[in-house]
Amino acid sequence: MLPDLDSLWRSLSQPQRLFLIAGPCVIETEELCWLVASRLKEICHGLSIPFIFKASYDKANRSSGKSFRGPGIVHGLEILARIRRDLEIPVLTDIHTEEQAVAAARFVDILQIPAFLCRQTDLIHTAVETGAIVNIKKGQFLAPDDVGNIVRKAAEASPDGKPRLLVTERGTTFGYHNLVADMRSIPILGRLGYPVVFDATHSVQLPGGAGDKSSGEREFAPVLARCAVVAGANGVFVETHPDPDHALSDGPNMIPLADIPELLDQLVRLKAVVS
Repeated sequence: MLPDLDSLWRSLSQPQRLFLIAGPCVIETEELCWLVASRLKEICHGLSIPFIFKASYDKANRSSGKSFRGPGIVHGLEILARIRRDLEIPVLTDIHTEEQAVAAARFVDILQIPAFLCRQTDLIHTAVETGAIVNIKKGQFLAPDDVGNIVRKAAEASPDGKPRLLVTERGTTFGYHNLVADMRSIPILGRLGYPVVFDATHSVQLPGGAGDKSSGEREFAPVLARCAVVAGANGVFVETHPDPDHALSDGPNMIPLADIPELLDQLVRLKAVVS
């Protein structure tokens, strides 16, 4: 049975328990989403990991205007709603405008504010006001302690000043076409009082590194995921695909689906040691 939002929030707020947000970067087809979601559900069930499926109906922030963006909000949300209902798993997707926040909250459990939009006050307020859980990604241009201002904006929009909020670290701009993941960010973000997620795959992205698209170094994503769990991350965000080299978005930094079981087993054991 699919948990209600209160139950889901309680499961994500247990500091001793690791949770996973994972799925393909973008909705390529409903069949792909079903394959990835069902396999991830099976793996996480075996390891007793709370699992949230993620996929984007629209990748609005692409290097090139010719890049694949997804099926759009109407068809995309219909697909996510069916995955959520039929597989009985919570679902997360990106939003880019206040109107999208209101629409998406009717179909998914967690609204994600992309890193480049993390300081958009009206977007943050509207997302929180929907009552959904909100995951805010730290901008690549921000220091971790800057996120305190973002959290305060979210609190302003919550009736009791305590929004159901996740904060995600996804790397910081480090020169041209490169990011660096500073593990000090994990405990610094943790001081804000909300679960901290580490985005292992976007942290190894090389933005614009392939000219009209981003490149990436997926071999380092498991390394950073392990480091983040040891540093105190509550959850891990991973984009995965059965065949990343032929994915329509972010393939170079995605982890092959076949490699996920071994990685999650490692992360669960590490979490048990540090909790």
